[in-house]
Amino acid sequence: MKRVKLLTGIMLIVLSGMFCSTAPITGRKQVLLVPDSQMLTMSNEQYAEFMKTHRLSSNTRQAEMIRTVGFRLQAAVEKFLAENGRGNITKDYKWEFNLVESDEINAWAMPGGKVVFYTGILPVTKDESGVAVVMGHEIAHVIAQHGNERVSQGLLAQFGGETLSVAVKNKPKETQQLWMSAFGLGAQYGLLLPYSRTHEKEADRIGMIIMALAGYDPSTAVVFWERMSQMNTGAKIPEFLSTHPSDSTRVSLLKEILPEAMKYYRR
Repeated sequence: MKRVKLLTGIMLIVLSGMFCSTAPITGRKQVLLVPDSQMLTMSNEQYAEFMKTHRLSSNTRQAEMIRTVGFRLQAAVEKFLAENGRGNITKDYKWEFNLVESDEINAWAMPGGKVVFYTGILPVTKDESGVAVVMGHEIAHVIAQHGNERVSQGLLAQFGGETLSVAVKNKPKETQQLWMSAFGLGAQYGLLLPYSRTHEKEADRIGMIIMALAGYDPSTAVVFWERMSQMNTGAKIPEFLSTHPSDSTRVSLLKEILPEAMKYYRR
């Protein structure tokens, strides 16, 4: 057992050196084992499957609001990344912002810029600024490549660091579950892996900055998450809260982030 742990530790150190990257804005070190091309291919395939079995909202006004906010935040963050030498992150992304008919209070994003809102979350977001809070948070997960990190961690834990292509070939069912559990699509199968506290805090920070860059007041994020936190007292926790914990600690952290985010805010 000790030998296994030692070998695992050595492998992690080697992989960290070979596949080390840094998250935009925060500069946090990351280990990304999956090539971007594979992440995008698998993401596009899973997204297409999801869209085949779910109905887009017939509410034109609400659907257009989701797209308007999404493309506004996309333009702002891509401009910022390009100006800071990180434009390569999103160069192959094909962004989509869709509103799906569902009573679930939920929203999620996949690698490559596929973002989905459920109609059930709109009464909580209330307006365009509230949508921008959630949208900024989800876009932050995408540009910080948290999905790649989670898949990479799963490959290390379940397959001993095998490449994704090898894992898919040798253990297709297990790999499919790993992929589904790394993103919001896995929620319907009870497989969803919550983002780590590190990812959530990073998405909060980057998301508020993205909001500000796009001209939305980042202080709205504090108000929104306070509202979401109150929903956590009910008998049934909204899906969005099951993977995006919202409590007094989180709200306090948002208030700490706010002064930094306000530096980017242009009305």
